[in-house]
Amino acid sequence: MTENILEVRDLVKHYPVTRGVVFKKTVGHVKAVDGVSFELKAGETLGVVGESGCGKSTLARVLMNLEKPTAGSVLYKGQDIAKLSGGGLRRLRRQIQLVMQDPYTSLNPRMTVGDLIGEPFEIHPEVAPKGSRRDKVKELLDLVGLNPEHINRYPHQFSGGQRQRIGIARALALRPEIIVCDEPVSALDVSIQAQVMNLLEKLQNEFGLSYVFIAHDLSVVRHLSDRVAVMYLGKMVEIGTEDEIYERPTHPYTQALLSAVPVPDPTLRDNKAIIRLTGDVPSPVSPPSGCRFRTRCWKAQDVCAEQVPLLEIRQGSDHPSACHFAEKREIVPAHEV
Repeated sequence: MTENILEVRDLVKHYPVTRGVVFKKTVGHVKAVDGVSFELKAGETLGVVGESGCGKSTLARVLMNLEKPTAGSVLYKGQDIAKLSGGGLRRLRRQIQLVMQDPYTSLNPRMTVGDLIGEPFEIHPEVAPKGSRRDKVKELLDLVGLNPEHINRYPHQFSGGQRQRIGIARALALRPEIIVCDEPVSALDVSIQAQVMNLLEKLQNEFGLSYVFIAHDLSVVRHLSDRVAVMYLGKMVEIGTEDEIYERPTHPYTQALLSAVPVPDPTLRDNKAIIRLTGDVPSPVSPPSGCRFRTRCWKAQDVCAEQVPLLEIRQGSDHPSACHFAEKREIVPAHEV
């Protein structure tokens, strides 16, 4: 079996909530990520889905070591990245790169495309000698489907899809093993999304890349992912293969998410059962006791408020789910809850 290239164990990231101007007092914590665990194998794509505010982008920043975890660990080939500094951290940066969500704000408008893509070579000169960097940048532009002769253009001279390709080229410059994609297509038109997704798939096959692909669009995640993890209010509530999550979801929240995916065929759309959740997502400052989804769940019982459900394989299921009453469903039924 392929070895794990990345292991996340009981990862926690809390942000203090303070009160006061001069003498600030901590009055609580935003529990953005609260006990997340998963593994990523070499050459695999793990999709992470969930609604806005569930902690997906915070998870991305911690994986990149842009934020230090409050507790838990992120292990790259067995090495805890939060404990790295100096040269060790700089070497890690070569192996884990980030593609950001917004192609309009993630590129410095004062730098040319050549400078943007070539900047990693300034920090890691061993990757490309100074005399060959321009050729390397042109090679990267060609690799992502852009004209190498546009090396001297500025970001504003490109479309949104082209800018995201520039971001991908920059992430590829150091030949990393892992790329964390933080909603890389959410700001793009649907037709352009497909092009960028196909490009990511092609690059993965060519270079053996591993992806952590974060998105809120389940259709996009299904296209690229080998496994899918579903997040809700800082926790992972279900994880499994693409077929297990999309064809046999067991957690009520996953079932509700899938029921909301648009169906293009009008005939099938009329027959599609939809789960309508009432109420808002609770605050991450004071999440509900026990199961965090219980305040919106039609299956909730007393035990849901008393015990935190573990992410584990339950009777009648074939993949882990954090629900006391997880139930495999081939077709998601309609519920008014």
